[in-house]
Amino acid sequence: MTRRTYNRSRVPFLRDHQIEEEANLLIAEWEQAQEVTVEPPVPIEEILECHLRLSCEVADLRTELGHADVLGGMWFGKRLIKFDRTLDPALNPAMLGRYRFTLAHEVGHWRLHRQHLMNDPAAAPLFEHDCDAAFVNRSSANPPEEMQANAFAAHVLMPRRMIREAWQRWRCTEEPVALASLVIRDLHADRRANEEMAMDEFCKPLAKTFEVSAQAMRFRLQALGLLVSRIEPGLFG
Repeated sequence: MTRRTYNRSRVPFLRDHQIEEEANLLIAEWEQAQEVTVEPPVPIEEILECHLRLSCEVADLRTELGHADVLGGMWFGKRLIKFDRTLDPALNPAMLGRYRFTLAHEVGHWRLHRQHLMNDPAAAPLFEHDCDAAFVNRSSANPPEEMQANAFAAHVLMPRRMIREAWQRWRCTEEPVALASLVIRDLHADRRANEEMAMDEFCKPLAKTFEVSAQAMRFRLQALGLLVSRIEPGLFG
């Protein structure tokens, strides 16, 4: 079967604040529909199935799609998200964070890109019942549409408000943490590896609360300015 790929002209340019607004809107829709206030971990499975009416299934995507690094995919015509069996948290609990991020990533394609492609006559086959995957998420490939979906996943699983509230409860302060105060030394690792190891270890408690990977939480805290390289003298004095 021929697989269709899309270049950067096939999806709209979106600024990060636009992606964040769409992620917040999805959470707000769920809260209104369920008459609840969402707290971490964000119920991404329930949102995609009960609110968006999407199906989700595990599959051997690496064989099905012919790539050794496939994480997930979105089939618009089938309203279906598939994730690779290597991410199945029922078999590998350590992959729970990556599994949830992959689901949120595919939901990002649904919310950010589906309408755009529906208006493109050349993309009509992607909305037929026997369609190919509209988007395939691979760990080694980051074209613009995949970077946008990653950003959506980060915003929807780790919303700014929830992160800042959780940070305040955890740290009892709104001040950021500097990398220099975290670094642990592994004589077998280089400086960059030591830094990443220290940051991931630091992020584990918050990552557990949000059911994401420590790496995903590290990136989010850095983006929000809560985990920084250094704190300028007097900045919080």
